[in-house]
Amino acid sequence: MGKMLMSAVVALFLVTPVWGDNAVKEKGKEVGQALKKAGKETGHAFKEGGKEVGHAFKEAGKETGHAFKEGGREVGKGFKEMGKETKEETRKAGRSMGEWFRDAGKKTGDAFRQMGRDIRKFFRGE
Repeated sequence: MGKMLMSAVVALFLVTPVWGDNAVKEKGKEVGQALKKAGKETGHAFKEGGKEVGHAFKEAGKETGHAFKEGGREVGKGFKEMGKETKEETRKAGRSMGEWFRDAGKKTGDAFRQMGRDIRKFFRGE
């Protein structure tokens, strides 16, 4: 009986570490599966977050582009108006210069005619 009890106890000691190994292996597998699942979920969350951030940047880019487009239109209108004003001022200045040259030409012509008369009078003795 003692030998039988002793062999049962020895058999139990031999089998017990195997049960422990199985439990550790099972827990290791569970932890591995949990880490794998957590990794997938984290990757999916990053992917979705990246999509949202990308979408936000895309929308912001559209709004910025629209703002630049509107700003460009305003600047263009400003240049157009400034061009119209400049055109009118240039026309006025051109007319004034034309009138000045015409008056200067008349005065120069009158001065030369008068000088011709004076020279003629001088040579005629008048």
